[in-house]
Amino acid sequence: MLQRSLLRATPRLTAQLRAANTPVFRSALQRRLASTENAFVKERQAVKEHAAATTELWRKISIYAVVPCLILAAVNAYNLWNEHWEHWSHMPPLEERVEYPYQNIRTKNFPWGDGDKTLFWNDTVNYHNKDKTT
Repeated sequence: MLQRSLLRATPRLTAQLRAANTPVFRSALQRRLASTENAFVKERQAVKEHAAATTELWRKISIYAVVPCLILAAVNAYNLWNEHWEHWSHMPPLEERVEYPYQNIRTKNFPWGDGDKTLFWNDTVNYHNKDKTT
């Protein structure tokens, strides 16, 4: 009996809840909550204004300070790179350099290539002759 009455009352209850959620009721509630006289709303508005100002400040710092610094750093790196290879051009060829016993120590072969060159081997910089160690 109780179940039957609850089942019959459910559609009426949902209709009443829908009626209470009308736009008129919602707009009055929203107006009341959005009042500028509320201390919470004033504080939230101040936080939003501060966030907007801070965002604008960091946007300007990113554009007008970081980008030029990155450009200067790139120019500096380019100049250092060229100076480095200028220095290498005055050194004797790789084949004429002394290869000391502590260089290119191999206890077993690498599993790639001929087994003598490391994974990051660069022929313009690295040189290894097994027969030439002193």
